[in-house]
Amino acid sequence: MMKSVTNYLKMSTDPTAATLINSDLKEIGDATRKLANHVIKLGVSGGFVTTVLQWFACFAAIYLLILDRTNWRTNMLTSLLVPYIFLTIPDWLFGILHGDVCKWITLVGVILRLFFPNHFPDYLVLPGALLLLIVVSPSFVTGYVRAGWIGVIICLGIGCYLLQEHIRASGGFRNAFTKSHGVSNSIGILLLFVFPVWALITLL
Repeated sequence: MMKSVTNYLKMSTDPTAATLINSDLKEIGDATRKLANHVIKLGVSGGFVTTVLQWFACFAAIYLLILDRTNWRTNMLTSLLVPYIFLTIPDWLFGILHGDVCKWITLVGVILRLFFPNHFPDYLVLPGALLLLIVVSPSFVTGYVRAGWIGVIICLGIGCYLLQEHIRASGGFRNAFTKSHGVSNSIGILLLFVFPVWALITLL
């Protein structure tokens, strides 16, 4: 009789396996929610999301520059993509390109362009212009314009202009998103809006 009472007390007070598993799952769920909240806060306040979207926008502009050599052949388009890339390059990469190494590379490029034009290929004109823009830009442009709402508005204006020009050249909105060449260009242009829209939301 005494043995059965002891077993009954043991079973009623000790946690079962299901209770332990449920408790562990609850702790894992709480930890996951805390981790997600911290990641979101870090992304918004620490600039992680902004940096990622800057890379997307910068790669999209470079992608459109490459397409220009095969499909578009529009001087207005290519000239607008250069300042767009200038405004969307992530800060740490911009700091590297703004240093002395890039200045020497730009100097060599200018000398080749002036005195040896036959040895300066045409496909290096726009990258050379971008490097020159990065090197010679004053601190007001590299700091205030790039990091503020002025640069965001410029990027949005460039994206809107390129989109409407592309739709017009494709013969309408439907053709811009259905033709083989139009789809690739449309995707690249739409990606140009990712960073400035996010930056505008964070600045408001």
